[in-house]
Amino acid sequence: MDSAGVRIVTVDPLASDAVCSLGDEPTLYLGDSEESEEQWFSRVLGVARLSDGSVAVADDYSMQVRIFDPSGAHVRSMGREGEGPGEFKRLWLMWRLPGDTLWVGDYRPWRYQVYSPAGEWIRTVTMDPVYLNPTMAGGVLANGISINVRDERARKRQDFSTPDKRHVEAHGPDGKLLGILATLRGRTFGQVDDGSLNYYLSPWYDASPSIDAEGRAIVIANGRDPEVRVLDDEMRLRLVVRWEEPRAEVTPADIRKAREAERRRALEDGEIGPYEEANLSPKRPAADVVPAVHSVRAGVDGSVWVYRYRSNGAVAGSRQMVLAPDGEFVCHLPATKDNYAIWEAGADYVLGVHTTELGVQHVAMYDLERPAPPPG
Repeated sequence: MDSAGVRIVTVDPLASDAVCSLGDEPTLYLGDSEESEEQWFSRVLGVARLSDGSVAVADDYSMQVRIFDPSGAHVRSMGREGEGPGEFKRLWLMWRLPGDTLWVGDYRPWRYQVYSPAGEWIRTVTMDPVYLNPTMAGGVLANGISINVRDERARKRQDFSTPDKRHVEAHGPDGKLLGILATLRGRTFGQVDDGSLNYYLSPWYDASPSIDAEGRAIVIANGRDPEVRVLDDEMRLRLVVRWEEPRAEVTPADIRKAREAERRRALEDGEIGPYEEANLSPKRPAADVVPAVHSVRAGVDGSVWVYRYRSNGAVAGSRQMVLAPDGEFVCHLPATKDNYAIWEAGADYVLGVHTTELGVQHVAMYDLERPAPPPG
């Protein structure tokens, strides 16, 4: 503990063999029933488990939030395309507060449509000053303060020399700005062609900050350093977690692997077009070292989930680590299910999205088993 009352924890995940695991079969699986059109999702933009065990899913094309009971049956839907109360110009994300109030992001301008658990529209919250574009990350705390992330683009953005800035801002329940919590170094951008095509790329392995908020915690990582900072719901820094991370230099082999992975993704989506050609250009630069943190997530139970990089630039499924609310190391989570991404984590479950080989998205929940605490 430092003189300001901030708890500072140093963990050694590489020395621990403590492992968490997911159940073999999902306890809830949505999206594979042909008997209900509500079970088809165009693109999932948000998922949340409610206090009665039901699950809310925000869907892109339908611009609806759909509620399913614990058995997977559709219960109700809320929202639709439009500009009236409770309607969406462009549904973007969804966050849940204790008590099951749902804040659903919508733009332009950036705002939240707030719904009761019964599906009734409560109010619209618009950012003041106005956000034209969606928040880059964040969440809504239990006290109704929303954490929004605004990107300030560098004036010189053609030659990979000047990084963007990420401003982490707190807004009150009415949307008014309360203050800037942090300003972080963003990515750098540039062009690899003659400038005639307006394609801006970041270097391979360029570190990017990550921010998440849930319950009473705001979790921030700058991406470059093996460190996570946790603020409380009064915007005070309460916890810093650090760990030893061997700094791996980016090698030509790393760049080759990342480029091959990028090419495979492009071919899966269709053909190699002008943007993909620029993205795969040998003129595209690379960072000097692999970032320490890909992203962070605040657990519903107060835990902190850290997703770390591996040498080919992808998130290392075998290198996710879970920290307790006090910052102590809990476990590694080995590679989960194929093409399954965790969106919400609780004390004994995870909720996320499974993407099939054909690109169809399903929502799946699994039991989460944590290692037994050491004796004594």
